[in-house]
Amino acid sequence: MPSLHSSPFMDNSAFLPLLRHITKRPKSSSSTTTTTTTGGSGGGGGGLLKMFKLFPMLTSGCKMVALLGRPRKPLLKDNATTGTIFGYRKGRVSLAIQEDPHCLPIFVIELPMQTAALNKEMASDILRIALESETKSHKKKVMEEFVWAVYCNGRKIGYSFRRKQMSDDELHVMQHLRGVSMGAGVLPSPASEKDNLEGELTYMRARFERVIGSKDSEALYMINPDGAPGPELSIFFVRSQ
Repeated sequence: MPSLHSSPFMDNSAFLPLLRHITKRPKSSSSTTTTTTTGGSGGGGGGLLKMFKLFPMLTSGCKMVALLGRPRKPLLKDNATTGTIFGYRKGRVSLAIQEDPHCLPIFVIELPMQTAALNKEMASDILRIALESETKSHKKKVMEEFVWAVYCNGRKIGYSFRRKQMSDDELHVMQHLRGVSMGAGVLPSPASEKDNLEGELTYMRARFERVIGSKDSEALYMINPDGAPGPELSIFFVRSQ
């Protein structure tokens, strides 16, 4: 599997401050071990990526579903960002970034990647997703750009567009997970016909440390609930200079 350091993406100088951050990151403190879910069972400890890799083995009899109910005040009162990866088993994966799980996402994108392919990339227990905007204008914040080249573990997998408006399926996921801080599992499908064609609707939600390297680069580092020395999942946003 190619290293992120061997990717053409690394030629972007805006990415360098984020790399320096990786090498200097301290171990996660014990204060990040709290798991919050609402009305259902979700995977918190033991590594969220390990839980997400079990999706092909899950059946309808062991769904971990966040039930609907009125939103609760978050138990984790810090500045951590919430990230959610979700999609149908036989469909593409989407990524949503929220400053608060009770608010609408600030960034939603459907990645050019199937759920099965994502599971294969997780085999290394380290997942790095990089999004690079080739827009030369710097009038917007980097995460406000629309067109993105997408890399996964160092390989370019295609292009995607940031959503201007969320789809019905994406709104469905955000509604069901509005009381969930972290976890992984299966959600009820909004339409039984689609559920049969594309499989069950799976999700993984985690809390991230958000790092701003410059006006052209940001990164999200997953906060490990089990106190592991390094993040299992990192997401990078970089704009060409």
